[in-house]
Amino acid sequence: MFVTSAFAFLVLIAWRWDGRRRKREHGGWAEIAALAIIAAWSLIVAATGTTTLVSQCFETLRSLALLALILALFTRDGRHASVGPIRPVLAALVFVEMLQFLLIMMQFRFGQDTGVTAMILQISFLFRLLVAIGGLVLVHNLYVGAASHQRMALRWTCAALAVIWGYDLNLYTIAYLSLQLPLELAALRGLAQIIAAGLLVIGAVRGRSAMRFSPSRAVAFQSLSLMVIGVYMIVMVGAAQSLAWLGGNASQLAQLGFIFVSSVLVLAIIPSGRVRGWLKVMLAKHFFQHRYDYRAEWLRFTRTIGRAGSQTPPLHERVVQAVADITDSLAGLLLVPAESGELVLASRWQWPTADVPAEALGAGSVPVFEKSAFIVDLDEVRAGIDHHGEHAAVPAWMLEEHSAWALVPLLHFDRLVGLVVLGRPQVARQLDWEDFDLLRVVGMQLASYLAEHTGQSALLEASRFDEFNRRIAFVMHDIKNLASQISLLVRNTEKHADNPDFRADMLITLRNAADKLNSLLARLSRYGTNGSERVEDIDACEVINAIAARYNTPGLPQLYVTQCQPCRVMANREALEQVVLHLVQNAFDASPEGMAVFLQVSADSLHGMIEVVDTGSGMSAEFIRNRLFKPFVSTKQGGFGIGAFEARELVKAMRGRLDVESREGLGSRFTIRLPLTAARSLIDSIEDGADPLDKKVA
Repeated sequence: MFVTSAFAFLVLIAWRWDGRRRKREHGGWAEIAALAIIAAWSLIVAATGTTTLVSQCFETLRSLALLALILALFTRDGRHASVGPIRPVLAALVFVEMLQFLLIMMQFRFGQDTGVTAMILQISFLFRLLVAIGGLVLVHNLYVGAASHQRMALRWTCAALAVIWGYDLNLYTIAYLSLQLPLELAALRGLAQIIAAGLLVIGAVRGRSAMRFSPSRAVAFQSLSLMVIGVYMIVMVGAAQSLAWLGGNASQLAQLGFIFVSSVLVLAIIPSGRVRGWLKVMLAKHFFQHRYDYRAEWLRFTRTIGRAGSQTPPLHERVVQAVADITDSLAGLLLVPAESGELVLASRWQWPTADVPAEALGAGSVPVFEKSAFIVDLDEVRAGIDHHGEHAAVPAWMLEEHSAWALVPLLHFDRLVGLVVLGRPQVARQLDWEDFDLLRVVGMQLASYLAEHTGQSALLEASRFDEFNRRIAFVMHDIKNLASQISLLVRNTEKHADNPDFRADMLITLRNAADKLNSLLARLSRYGTNGSERVEDIDACEVINAIAARYNTPGLPQLYVTQCQPCRVMANREALEQVVLHLVQNAFDASPEGMAVFLQVSADSLHGMIEVVDTGSGMSAEFIRNRLFKPFVSTKQGGFGIGAFEARELVKAMRGRLDVESREGLGSRFTIRLPLTAARSLIDSIEDGADPLDKKVA
C-alpha cells in the first residue's frame, strides 16, 4: 500500500507541476513540497518499515510539511495579519514535532536499554498524538473560518488533511494506551494516504480560488472542536482498556472493527441534511449569544432580492425564498391582497403540492395581522394557543396543511401588502424572540420592495392606458365619420335609386353595416366611462344553452353543459354572452385539440354562478396575479391583451365578480358570480348599509 501511495503522490506532483507550468502560475510551492515529502516518506516506509529511525525522521518531516501547507492556505490571499491568532498554535506544534528529532537521537544512543526505549516510544507516541489533535483543530478552523463561497475550493484539501491526521489520531491513541504501535493499523496508513491523494486530485480537478480567512465565531468553533476531541479521547481510553482485557488476536480484530464501525457511522451521518440541521440548531443554541450571524444573513438576503438576469425567478418568488432561507424552511407561499381586500396566492417557492383555494385568506382576517404585526407559529395555533386573535384569522386549509409552519406578515406603513407562509424545515423548532425580531424587520424591508414593484406596475399600466386612449380617440373619430357617411348613403339611396330590388338590397346591406359600426362605437365608448351596464332579470341557463348550441356542431360536441340549476340573475344579456364567449374561447385555446370544455350553472344564497371549466395547460399563480387581468399583456401571437381585462370589467359593471382557480398541467376554472334576482333587494340594502328588516317594516 505504501508503494501505491508513493506512486499516487508522485503522479499528483507531476500533474500539479505541469498544470502550474501551463498556466504560468506563481506560488503554491508549499503544496508541491508537502506532496513530495509525503511521497518520500511512503517510499522509505515501504523499503525499511514503520519503526525504523529513518522512517521516523521522514514522518517528522511529513508532519512539518503538512503544517507549512496549513499556514500557506491560511495566508494565500496575502493578509498575513489575519492568521495572527493561529501562529502560536502552529509554533507550538512545530516545536513539539521538532522534539521528535531529539527522541530519535536518544533512541539511537540508548537503543540497547529496553526500559529507556519503551519510555522514549511512549513520549514519541504522545507527541505525535498532540500534533494530530492540533492539526485537526487547524483544519477545522481553516474550513469554517473561510467565506461560504470559498469553502468549495478548500473542501477537498481539508478533507485530505483530515484523513491523514484523523488516522494518525486513531493510530497513536491506541499506541499510547497499549504501549506499543499496532502493526496492523500502521500497515493500513498507506490506504489512508491513497484516499488523501484521491481527495487532492478531486480538489485539483474542481479548481481553486483565492482563500480569505475570516475568523468569525472562531473561539466557539475551536471550543467545539476541542470538546469533540476530548469526548473522542475518553471513548478511545475506554475502548483501549476493553481491548487490553481481551488480549491476543481478539484485541487486534477489535481494533480494526472499531475503526471500521466508526468510519461507517461518520460517512452515514455527516451527509444527512437532518443531522446537519440539528447540529446547526444545537450549536446556535448553546455556543452563541445570538442565533443568527446578522451580517451573513443580510448579505444573503441582499443577494437573493437583488438578483438579475433572464433566468432570475420573479420578485414574488424571491421574496418567499428570502424569508425561507432565514429559518431554513424547505418551501413557502406568498399571499397578496386582491382588489376586494381578500388575500390570494401570488407565488410558490418549492411547494407545488400546497392546495390553496382561490380566496386564501378572507378580508376580515387582514386587520389581525396589520394591527399586531405578529409572526404566527402555526403549531401553537393548532395546539389552541391564541395570542392576538390569530386563531380565528388563520383559515382551515392552512391548519390542515401540516407542512405549513409559520406566517410572516409584510407590512408597509401599517398596511399588509403580503403574507408569507413558511414550510416546515427539516429540523422543526419553536420560534423565539430573535426569530420574531429578524423576521419582522425582513418583512418590513420586503414589503417596501413589493410596494415599489406595485407602484411601478401601476405607472406602467397608466402609461399604457394613456397610449391606448390616444389611439382609441382616433379610431372613434374615424368610425364616427364612417357611420355618418353610411347613413348619408342610405338616405341618398332612398331618394335616388330607381330599381326597387337594388334599393331594397342596398338598404339592407347598408343598414346592417351602420348597425354594426354603431354597436362597435357603443362598445368602444364604454372605456373611460363609469362602466355601468343596464341589467335586467335573465335566465342564466338560457344564456349558456344558447352559447353551447353555437359551438356544438353535429357529431362533434365539444362544449358540454354538465349542470344547469334554475338560476335567474341580474345581468346585461349582451355583456354576459360576450364574457362567457371569451372565457369559452380561451378555454379551447388552452386545451389540447379534441378536449372538451364544460359549463355549469348553480346558485348559492345570494349569487348565481356560471363556471367555465377546462382540462388544459393551466396557469401559474404568478401569471394569474401579475399578467392574466393586465391589459395589453397577451400570450397569443398578435393578441391585443385586453380580453380578460374587459371580461372582468364587464362582470364588475354588473355588480358581479370573476374568480379563477388554476393548476399548471391540470386545467382552469373561471367562475362568474352575479346577484340573484330574488336577492337583489337584500344585496342593495347590504351595499347601502341599511338594515333589510327596517326596509321591510317601512
